Amino acid sequence: MTMSMLNLQKYFPSLPFYLILCLWPLHLMAREVTIPIGVVLDLNSPIGSMANSCIWMAHHDFYKQHPRFQTRLDLRTRNSGGDTVKAAYAAFDLITKEKVKAIIGPQKSEQARHVINLGRELGIPIISFSATSPSLSPAHTPIFIRMAQNDSSQVKAIAAIVEAYGWREVVLIYENTEYGNGLVPHLIDALDAVDTKVPYRSVIDPIFEESHILEELENLKENSTRIFIVHMTGEHGSRFFSAVEKAGMMSEGYGWIVTEGLSVELDPSALERMDNMQGVLGVRTIVRNNEKLDDFKKRWKTLSFMENNIKYHAYRTHTITLFGLWAYDTVWALAMAVENATNYGKQSASLVNAILATKFQGLSGYVDLKGGQLESSVVEVFNVIGHKERIIGYWSPKRGLFQDDQEKQKVRQPVWPGYTMDQPPKLRFGVPVRKGFTEFVKVETIFNTTKVSGFVVDVFLEVLKALPFSVSYEFVPLENYGALAGPIANNKSMFDAGVGDITIVYDRTNYLNFTLPYLESVVSMVVSMKHDEKRNMWVFLKPLSWGLWLTTGAALVLIGFVVWFLEHRSNNTAFRGTPKQQLGIVFWFSFSTLVFAHRERLVSNWSRGLLIIWIFVVLIITQSYTASLTSMLTIESLQPEFIDIKEIKRNNYFVGYQNQSFVKTILINELGFNESQLKAYNTPEEYHEALSKGTNNGGVAAIFDESPYINVFLSKYDTGYATVGPFYKTNGLAFAFPPQSPLVPYFSRALLNVIEDKDKFEGIKNKYFSTRIVSKDQSTSILDSQGLTVNSFAGLFIITTIASFVSFTFYVFTFLYSQ
Repeated sequence: MTMSMLNLQKYFPSLPFYLILCLWPLHLMAREVTIPIGVVLDLNSPIGSMANSCIWMAHHDFYKQHPRFQTRLDLRTRNSGGDTVKAAYAAFDLITKEKVKAIIGPQKSEQARHVINLGRELGIPIISFSATSPSLSPAHTPIFIRMAQNDSSQVKAIAAIVEAYGWREVVLIYENTEYGNGLVPHLIDALDAVDTKVPYRSVIDPIFEESHILEELENLKENSTRIFIVHMTGEHGSRFFSAVEKAGMMSEGYGWIVTEGLSVELDPSALERMDNMQGVLGVRTIVRNNEKLDDFKKRWKTLSFMENNIKYHAYRTHTITLFGLWAYDTVWALAMAVENATNYGKQSASLVNAILATKFQGLSGYVDLKGGQLESSVVEVFNVIGHKERIIGYWSPKRGLFQDDQEKQKVRQPVWPGYTMDQPPKLRFGVPVRKGFTEFVKVETIFNTTKVSGFVVDVFLEVLKALPFSVSYEFVPLENYGALAGPIANNKSMFDAGVGDITIVYDRTNYLNFTLPYLESVVSMVVSMKHDEKRNMWVFLKPLSWGLWLTTGAALVLIGFVVWFLEHRSNNTAFRGTPKQQLGIVFWFSFSTLVFAHRERLVSNWSRGLLIIWIFVVLIITQSYTASLTSMLTIESLQPEFIDIKEIKRNNYFVGYQNQSFVKTILINELGFNESQLKAYNTPEEYHEALSKGTNNGGVAAIFDESPYINVFLSKYDTGYATVGPFYKTNGLAFAFPPQSPLVPYFSRALLNVIEDKDKFEGIKNKYFSTRIVSKDQSTSILDSQGLTVNSFAGLFIITTIASFVSFTFYVFTFLYSQ
């Protein structure tokens, strides 16, 4: 027996119990309180019509399941017609004339802002199931309750998708409404957190004709970015994607992501809407199927509302969407809140607090409005394929992107626009067609199929493998480097990067963005070698430099003088005689030590010690001289024909350079050559021919080029040529990207990873280059062989000088002391 029955028996004690049971329904009807509730919807729109039907179904279902509730919502519906002013007027009329206690709606975010301000002034709660813009905050306006999730709750899921596919640039396209503009700051922040840039934002006004939308789409096609995030309602999104298909942008190479506002309205049974959205990815709050929801969907399709006296608008949609489920749950939450606020006699209790305290399992999921809105839940990621959609993954705040089957991939393979499995965007890498030095880049056409190979290409392919994301790409052959650098520099959609042996120089950094270098490079000069006349009469002087000859002679005189001085004062008769005889003895003794032919007996210990040191020095010098002279007489000696640029310029000799190379600018601006002295060549064979002809037969005196190409040339023609220099230091060879390209840091890190793998990188080098190719030219050692120098024996001469000085000084000191 309920408390109300006991109270009835208390007031009417004489009534029998069976009569109380008979009067109980009448008692309930007499005590039922009707609570007027306003509903503001755009009944002319699909969402408004569907929501209105769901609201009345919820009203019917709730009181069918709760027949003993003492309160009953009296729904009073107004049609806003999609107009913000009409929505505000309808709300004002409901509050002032109908005396409603709360308002469900309005439908759009810009309408909700005005109605919320009105409700705040008059103290009426506003409950919306579709005003999802983050600019409307329940935290700032307590009378506003959102029976939906804030749009900002989906931005991290979208950012996770962008990160998973490695997209470093995306374009935002959104409608110019409160709903469209409100999400943009949150979405940009989320993308920035995953290191993705938004180089361009496209704002589509709802009043735009299709011609205006097509014009904006043509502008987007001019940019290099091919990934787009669309934030629109279904009303505008359907019209927008129709224009996208007409613009040819729903094809291979493009990627599209739609936010929840459009995702929840995608209707697999509405074929005309999905025909122009093939390959689109979308995010949407997941709704778990349950028995209650399945039953509702069946009744939605089959139940005759007229037979059950349920009010509904004449327009019906084919399927129920998440907005409809949220509208349904709104009625249940409000009905529970009104009952709780009234049933326990809380006359002063706030209806808002009662709503916020309401918790139950709704059709859309678990309803908990303690924060003034539904909390973030699991998001499903779907892919539009044909006339169906396929769930390819999920996202949650705790787990990020994941799959139910625990596969390693975060999302399943989608079908992209154009019915392709190749991930967009399809990057276009420009590759120069070389006439020579094809070891670096080689482009071949075999049976109408273009094949690209070479050292640079192999390194680039390894870099692609080392990226933290996968990319779809194609190589586009170009006839010259100008055609490669121009489109990249202009940041047009023609190419996304240049894959070639492109040198990093300062001028190019003004219009290109380079990765780290994969090869070092300096500008040097290649010259022919001439035969040295090894049998000439003065060949014996060449083993020692002139400086060493003079130093050795001075040392001989010094040793002869010191020994004569020491022995002369020691009464050694071998060192006495007339002044002329003594001078002859000084030179005779010193020079005879060169061939160890001295016969004079020494009596001074100082002389003997000094002579031992000097004989050791002579032994080393004579042995080195013998070895060097032997080498010169037995091995054919070659010398560079030119080692001084000034000599070449002074005689107006021609010099060569590689065609289309920046070296031409170096020769003119840095080294001072006249352009009339320059000749361009393409292949190592042309280098060889030009150098072989020489300056008097239509050839050149020297070839100027970068060290990697010189190394290739010398590996093919390993005799008869030498390098001189370097004359100019570059920053190496690298891959080129458009200015401010977000891909550069990722490619640089991946390139560094490849280079640090010595086995892999050296394996690629050895595949295309001879083992002679080293980072520093071995051929320059020919130029270093200019004879033995003083520096080679500086230590010995220093020891000899010190020993001579000490002997001489000590003897003089002893002599003076004895006297």
